[in-house]
Amino acid sequence: MVAEQFTAAAAQIEPVYHGKDATLEKTCQWIEKAGNQDVDVVVFPETFFPGYPYWRGSSVARWTELMVDLQKNSLSVEDDALEVLGEVIDEANCHVVLGTNERSERPGSETLYNSLFYFDRSGELVRRHRKLMPTHGERTIWGRGDPSTLDTHDTDIGRMGGLICYENHMTLPKGALAAMGEEIHPAVWPGFWEQHGHPGDKSKATDRSAIETCDQYPAMREYAFETQSFVISSSAYMSDDMLERVMDDVDFNIAAGGSMLINPAGIVKAGPAIGEETLLTAEFDRDERRATKAYFDSVGHYTRWDAVNLNIRDTELAPFESEQPDETPPTPSPATIEEIATEHDLPIDTIESIVDSLHSA
Repeated sequence: MVAEQFTAAAAQIEPVYHGKDATLEKTCQWIEKAGNQDVDVVVFPETFFPGYPYWRGSSVARWTELMVDLQKNSLSVEDDALEVLGEVIDEANCHVVLGTNERSERPGSETLYNSLFYFDRSGELVRRHRKLMPTHGERTIWGRGDPSTLDTHDTDIGRMGGLICYENHMTLPKGALAAMGEEIHPAVWPGFWEQHGHPGDKSKATDRSAIETCDQYPAMREYAFETQSFVISSSAYMSDDMLERVMDDVDFNIAAGGSMLINPAGIVKAGPAIGEETLLTAEFDRDERRATKAYFDSVGHYTRWDAVNLNIRDTELAPFESEQPDETPPTPSPATIEEIATEHDLPIDTIESIVDSLHSA
């Protein structure tokens, strides 16, 4: 049975930048903290593991060095680190959504993806989502995610979906998750910002006044109301000290935090938390969702599927397909069937039955 109340948390903490082992240790520590506070689900920011590539605009030579380092310090679904995380999560008894740079497990590939890893209370990795469309300069870092990873899964606190950064602005994927029955929406971001006229002109937020221009603030509130879901928006925070090793290469840094917890009516129950490490928490009640849906149900009484319909392609992308030879036996002509029947002194309908059996085998 799905719980009527649950506690959600956004783990707004800084990673040990490009440090796989140290980031793993810190992740485990904060999962333990979440467990000690009886949190039911905790969400870590976009590419928390092992940090967002704020150096993406560096020179080609330096970019290559940093990409190799990022590959070495990223996670894959086959990584031993997931076993370590699983044990800690099992002990903490909470669902964990981890933003990570993901290294492809496809043989021969070293491609990275901007991903969410979903762990259940037992610590099992139950699902992943790969960002469908990296934003702007991110396309030099990450590959495009499979359509098959746009999905939801059931938990004991509700059906969980999730999107990454500007995916939360993409109308059709939002509609897809709503149609899949999403109830809890982890949303992850690389920080919080002031926007100066257009999305390409941002600066790191210094206080809550950034909500006046940061597109993330209205987007998360609208997502909650539009889909009647509980939104756990987890945004990256990194101090200048943490970025010191690559500071000469950083030309874009908005890691101010900005995490929020929002109910299905679009009401911000906690945050945005700016400029600090914190485990931001809030209590949610399913009646908050019911009350909103009584008024506006986007996949029920307040929709018109006959007027607007959405097609979802959930196939997995693959670099090749094996072509199987056509082993279907040829169909003999009536004249050939007659010749065979005469040669073997058999009725024509017997030969026709044999041919039918061969084709249906």
